[in-house]
Amino acid sequence: MARRRAVRHIARDGSQPHRPLRPPHRRPISAAHLERLLRRAKLAGGARVLDLGCGQAPWILRALELYPEATADGVDISGDGLAAAAEDADRRGLSDRLRLHEAKAADFTAAEPYDLVLCVGATHAFGGLTETLRAVRRHLRPAGLALVGEGFWERPPGQEVLDGLGAAPDEYADLAGTVARAEGAGYAVVHAHTSTLAEWDEYEWSWTGTLTRWALDHPGPDGDAALATAREHRDLWLGGYRGVLGFVTFLLRDLR
Repeated sequence: MARRRAVRHIARDGSQPHRPLRPPHRRPISAAHLERLLRRAKLAGGARVLDLGCGQAPWILRALELYPEATADGVDISGDGLAAAAEDADRRGLSDRLRLHEAKAADFTAAEPYDLVLCVGATHAFGGLTETLRAVRRHLRPAGLALVGEGFWERPPGQEVLDGLGAAPDEYADLAGTVARAEGAGYAVVHAHTSTLAEWDEYEWSWTGTLTRWALDHPGPDGDAALATAREHRDLWLGGYRGVLGFVTFLLRDLR
C-alpha cells in the first residue's frame, strides 16, 4: 500500500489486496454545495477538524484549503482510500496539516476535542443518525459544529425498495422528521443542503461507472463479481429508490 512520509498514516495491519476505489466524492452532494457548507462553518484560526468515515478525504482536504491555519484528522477503514487521500494531500501541499487513521470510526479516540466534526454518508457506522450525533459529541468541544449527512424518505418507500436497501420503514424519516431527530439529539440546525436529483444521479453514475470500468479492466472472477455488483446496484437505484431516498447534509451546532 502506498504511503507518503509527510502524512502520518496509522494502519491496523500491513498491505491489503488491490480493490477498486469509490469515486472521490462518495456522497450525493456537489463540490460547490460542499464548499458553501464548509464556508458557513466560519472556523477560527487553528481550528481542529475531524472526518469520521473520510474515504479519500475530499471534504477535509477542501476544509484545509479554505482554512489555512486548521489541522485535520481523517478516519476510515479503507486502506486504499486513505492511501489515495495521502497522495492527494501531498499533491495539494496539505500533508503537514493532515493525519490519517485506518480504523473504525466508532473506535477512534483523540486526546483533544475538535471544532468541526464531519460524518457525511457514514451514519451506518454508528447505527443511525441519533447514535451518530451522540458519538460526534464525544469529539466536539462545547458549542462546536458538526457536518452530518443522512438519508431521508422523499416519499414513503414500497416494500420492494425496503427489501432492496435492506432497510426498515423507520430507518429514515421524512425531511421534517430528520430535522426533528437532529434537534432532538441536542443540536441546532445552522444550515443544511438537500441534495438534488441531479446530484444523486451524478453520484450514482459515478459510483457504478467507476466500478464497471474497474471490472472491465480486470477480467476474471473478481471483475465479473464487480460488474455484477455494479449492475445490481444500478438496477436497484433506477428501478427502486431513485426519487424515493433523499439526502440532506446538516451543519449543526452542539447546544451544550
